[in-house]
Amino acid sequence: MARKLTQLGRSVPLPQAPEQAVLEVVPNPQRGTNYVVRFTAPEFTSLCPVTGQPDFAHFVIDYVPGARIVESKSLKLFLFSFRNHAAFHEDCTVYVGKRIVSAIKPKYLRIAGYWYPRGGIPIDVFFQTGRLPAGTWLPETGVAPYRGRG
Repeated sequence: MARKLTQLGRSVPLPQAPEQAVLEVVPNPQRGTNYVVRFTAPEFTSLCPVTGQPDFAHFVIDYVPGARIVESKSLKLFLFSFRNHAAFHEDCTVYVGKRIVSAIKPKYLRIAGYWYPRGGIPIDVFFQTGRLPAGTWLPETGVAPYRGRG
């Protein structure tokens, strides 16, 4: 069963690193039904591990829950913890996906990381686990490929 929530409804400090962030979970209120939960983080920020400059991404996280779902405030704090974290785009995107999988063990998870250009090249990173249950509707991410200005 889920442990007591320690962040929801409380003022809590931002975690200083992703490893320190706690992803809290709650029981799935619709456990017998396959459905998709989508979190969109259009202003994800981390740091380039080489230059220390900020990197920006638009994340779309979709999952089909099993017994548990992610508590959204804890996810927000987890994602904020990357603001001072230096890592490559691939590492950040996959790490977020793996932490969610570890916390809730979903039937299916897909994370799409649409990173804004670094050195003139946008990098998009996709990670998926499990299989989408038959008959479950999964919409497109809705994020257009990067086209630059105009």
